[in-house]
Amino acid sequence: MRRHQLSKTTGLHHVTAFATDPTRNARFYTEVFGLSLVKRTVNFDDPFTWHLYFGDAGGRPGTLLTHFPNPRMARGTHGTPEIVETALCCGRATLDALVDRAEQAGVAVNVHGGVDGDRWSLEDPDGMRFSVGVEAGAEAATGLRLAGTVVRPSDADAFAGFLTGVLGFVASTKAASRFEVAGAEDGDWVEIDSSAAGDRSKMGAGTVHHVAWRVDDEAAQLAVADALREAGLAVTPVLDRQYFRSIYCRVPGGVIFEFATDGPGFAVDEPAGELGRALKLPAQYETRRAEIEARLPRFDD
Repeated sequence: MRRHQLSKTTGLHHVTAFATDPTRNARFYTEVFGLSLVKRTVNFDDPFTWHLYFGDAGGRPGTLLTHFPNPRMARGTHGTPEIVETALCCGRATLDALVDRAEQAGVAVNVHGGVDGDRWSLEDPDGMRFSVGVEAGAEAATGLRLAGTVVRPSDADAFAGFLTGVLGFVASTKAASRFEVAGAEDGDWVEIDSSAAGDRSKMGAGTVHHVAWRVDDEAAQLAVADALREAGLAVTPVLDRQYFRSIYCRVPGGVIFEFATDGPGFAVDEPAGELGRALKLPAQYETRRAEIEARLPRFDD
């Protein structure tokens, strides 16, 4: 079985989840997490649902949290299989400010120990689960970035074998349940939660749809696709997401992984200094702009 190593810089690209009210969603991620709204567009598979991207001011891969807010969406069910938790890291001053803003907004924050040191756990208004920790060696002003993700797979052994045997992840020295992107400077990771969960997960508001991993370029993306197919997995064609190119795969253990290129980036359709200010549509929907704008849920930001 071929092993393919992901990007040697940072492994995580973004995490995408479901939400309900777009205004509440945007206010939480900008006002509590302190992120920037770097793109307002639509779900390319459902143009009457928002797709909001939050990250650092430039929308760099590895800082991105994206959401499909729709007020008609039912609450999801946490269970198995599921991408259970998204782990973030930042400098100490950034963390202290985040915790202060969360508490002022009435968001419960709990502290617990972990293999990386203390982590602060909280949920967004729809129930998406996060933990935030201090990044070792980071400057005080460092903003949030993705550190890892906790997955509760339907088959832990099959999932671990996939991570190491197909994607080339390596076992972490910090925890037996953690696997890291081989060669990544920041050690982006997946941690396997093997705890028994009585409920079967159901996607909906507050649950994660997929986690996306960075690939160096389109050639590397095709190599990943080949490795996935050689492992007997179904892979989508390369999809143009306007700001990056993507392939998707439901991996052993039942969760969805995306493999995304860094480019062309969010400034491809609006100036870098104006990211996220206006609704941007892919070319196939531009002729339907008036209809889409009329039918999108109200969004007061």
